[in-house]
Amino acid sequence: MPDDTDRSDDSAPPRALLVVAAALALALAAAAAVIGLVYGSDAEDEHAEDDSALAVPGVPAPDAGARACGSVLDATPDRLPIDGDGDGTADRRELAEPAPPATTAWGLDDPIVLRCGVEQPGELAPDSPLRAVNGVEWLPVEGAGSHTWYAVDRDVYIALTVPDSAGTGPLQVMSETIAETLEARPVEVE
Repeated sequence: MPDDTDRSDDSAPPRALLVVAAALALALAAAAAVIGLVYGSDAEDEHAEDDSALAVPGVPAPDAGARACGSVLDATPDRLPIDGDGDGTADRRELAEPAPPATTAWGLDDPIVLRCGVEQPGELAPDSPLRAVNGVEWLPVEGAGSHTWYAVDRDVYIALTVPDSAGTGPLQVMSETIAETLEARPVEVE
């Protein structure tokens, strides 16, 4: 009986050629991996170092020039605590010109934006459900993927827009900042 291992198929490539081709493919894959590790960039790291100016649309802010707004902006921290990945903080961002007055922002993808001296929020009514956080009365207004919190018990209205992914840290820290900087007054609805 003939042995199947002795049979030769003329249409198949020589075994040595297959071994060389497989070795070259493995070497190419290994070289690509090494080049990627050494010279490649991590998109997350690149994005974390993004320090380009942030374009923030303006909103009516008739009291942006008030001394109270200057005091609040001077007291805001350079970093805010956030939930999520990374070190749990959002750094202050430079704003693109023309920057809205009395405005500052933190974070990258979905920034946290503070605007001081804005108009009385249209949602504020005598029966509006306010939330007290660290001594500041806030009116929460839900948006798409974020909340804008209006401080309504100070001489100026302050709007803090916080993406839902950031958690409550920014609101807590800004409440402390506002409470330490500006005196409370009774909530008035005009």
